[in-house]
Amino acid sequence: MHLLSFSEEVEREKEKEKEKGVKKMGQKGVQRPLQKLFSWVRKQSNKVKTFLGVFTVLTLLVTLKLLVHEHNHFFVLAEFAHFVGILVLIYKLTTHKTCSGLSLKTQQLTATFLFARLFCSLQIEGDIHTILDLVTLVATFWLIFMMKYKLKSSYMADLDNMKKYIVIVPSLVIAFFIHPRTNNLILSILWAFAVYIEGVSVLPQLRLMQNVKIIEPFTAHYVFALGVSRFFSCAHWIIKVYDTSGSYLSLSGGGFFWIPMIILAEIVQTFVLADFCYYYVKSVMQGQMMVRLPA
Repeated sequence: MHLLSFSEEVEREKEKEKEKGVKKMGQKGVQRPLQKLFSWVRKQSNKVKTFLGVFTVLTLLVTLKLLVHEHNHFFVLAEFAHFVGILVLIYKLTTHKTCSGLSLKTQQLTATFLFARLFCSLQIEGDIHTILDLVTLVATFWLIFMMKYKLKSSYMADLDNMKKYIVIVPSLVIAFFIHPRTNNLILSILWAFAVYIEGVSVLPQLRLMQNVKIIEPFTAHYVFALGVSRFFSCAHWIIKVYDTSGSYLSLSGGGFFWIPMIILAEIVQTFVLADFCYYYVKSVMQGQMMVRLPA
């Protein structure tokens, strides 16, 4: 049933693409500059692509450093981008009445790290981050409920086949050994656990998309929003370390390993999502609604 639902959804999007293609028949021989750029990049060697990717990231980081002077704003932007992605999924589930293409396991992992982080935040201090986490957690619980019960027939359980313990167990073990040093050991481990789980929570969703190959727009928008969120969060730590000439690595009461592990977790998820974001932007620039992943 869920495969049929997903096929129908894909067909609808293909029809939209065909309609757009008809409108652009007269412009077939004319490519927009960005389309030409993507075509040129695609033809380059892996070394050149890597260089261009690093150069683009560094350019974005320098731009953010010049435009945003308060480091805390990066976290707010990251959490807001994540919440916008959740809103996109809510719109999909309420209007299309299907959860095809979405990973329930990613939503469950998301609820796990949000709950852990929210609990720690309430114990330490309540601020704008606490509010954003609470709102996002409630929305995530709603998504989980809809996917497990209301829209269960469209859920791709056979393709959402990544085991959660693969990411939960290593995150818990690392959190036990590497965490911030505070007066409350349990809170310290729980906070570190939330950081590490967040860094890998998107893996089940990426696994499902690799199984499907063709990603419908709303799921693509959601994953792209996660990519933007992770980039802002990663930018915060990198710029913070740069502004303190590296001394921040050993601050925050966490010894020398805690801050580097946070940065590593952020970089891992950012690069995990970078490949998808490339194909997403490429599809958008080419006027395509669907995102097609390579084999």
